[in-house]
Amino acid sequence: MSRLIPTETALARACAVLATVLCISGTAIAAGDQPATTGKPAATKKTAGIQYPAVATAVATKVLGEFNGVKVNGGGFGSALAVDPRAPGYFYMLTDRGPNADGNDPAKKVFPVPGFTPMIGRFKLQGDKLILVSTIEIRNAQGKKISGLPNPSHGGTGEIAVDLQDRNLGTDADGLDSEGLVALKDGTFWISDEYGPWLVHIDAKGRTLERIGPFPSAGATAGKALPRVLALRRANRGMESLTITPDGKMLVGLMQNPVDNPDTAIRKESRLNRLVFFDPTTGASWQYAYLMDAVSSVVSEIAAVTNTTFIVSERDQLFPGDPKSPAKVKRIYKIDIAKATDISDPADAPNGKLVNGKTLEQLGEAELKAAAIVPVSKELVVDLLALPGGYPHDKSEGLAIINDTLIAVSNDDDFGIVPDGKGGITAKRLPGADNIVDLNRVYFIKLDKPLK
Repeated sequence: MSRLIPTETALARACAVLATVLCISGTAIAAGDQPATTGKPAATKKTAGIQYPAVATAVATKVLGEFNGVKVNGGGFGSALAVDPRAPGYFYMLTDRGPNADGNDPAKKVFPVPGFTPMIGRFKLQGDKLILVSTIEIRNAQGKKISGLPNPSHGGTGEIAVDLQDRNLGTDADGLDSEGLVALKDGTFWISDEYGPWLVHIDAKGRTLERIGPFPSAGATAGKALPRVLALRRANRGMESLTITPDGKMLVGLMQNPVDNPDTAIRKESRLNRLVFFDPTTGASWQYAYLMDAVSSVVSEIAAVTNTTFIVSERDQLFPGDPKSPAKVKRIYKIDIAKATDISDPADAPNGKLVNGKTLEQLGEAELKAAAIVPVSKELVVDLLALPGGYPHDKSEGLAIINDTLIAVSNDDDFGIVPDGKGGITAKRLPGADNIVDLNRVYFIKLDKPLK
């Protein structure tokens, strides 16, 4: 159904061993070429003057800190990916809340670099590298840099943020766990996050213009709010993805998982996720049901094809090279709302629309059908695990459309760290890929079938 644009896989792996931040191997192929099926480099030609490689490595060589011999890399830009609408060959990439790891206490989250400010990086495609040319740090409405620390109340997760010495770091009312990104032609950006969940509009310098969440009475821009039911999101499973319709009128986001509606018991059985349309001008919203492949799956990103069709990244949280528990789901779907049912609640009740006294998350497929609720349609576009050369990462988080037959996928490298199981951190390594430390890469994938 799709092919990774060919490259010399063995050479790429050898290069990755030499450097965990910079990979300079690979053969470029333009978006319009018919790829070779043997995995050998194909002839290249330009599309809008740009040559797209099979894989581009995001070069951000700054080290944020080193703790007990473990480097916290200044990467982390793969949480979202957006084409710069004003400059071909440039991309915006987003960090999440910053380097973090689970503590020994389940209630605690360890932040080894607590002063980190979530940011947008602007990258220039140069050969098979994405060169970081500038950054935009996110600031609150008063122009002060925010942090990635949890919110205290509205949007709070209940997590206790601590440093590596187990010192309490407190909370940040302006804090964001940024995950989705929309770059507009006027130079401003919309960001979605996993705390509130929040939709945050920032200017070209990162200053907050609007902050909109599922809290009509507090913590948001006056007169605008997301549906209240979204406040039931799981901790760290808020609005993971965001895009804008081609007509520029609607922001569209997907939650990472079904919301805990009415409670956490639905986590074992519900596959009903919420696709949210939000009009940033009026504050009006619409919702549609998106059925996950499995209760263990998560949604990572969305990108608009038309005003009613989108591509969505759905995945598990495993590494393909893990010999004990290899990844099984790393897929890109095309979805369509044309025949789907609006599941919004006109009353905007805390639990949303109910059917026979049940929340929508409690309904099985037969009950949804009986209630005349039609989910969005899903069509497989790309299986990342079947790409030539493979996809060695656990996370596929950024997603962008270059043209009708070429898309881009970025991974989240988690700043090169994972929990060490002792309340600290260790290097995040890629099993089955020479055990190198994970790094930000963008995969340019040519589709066999046009998106429209």
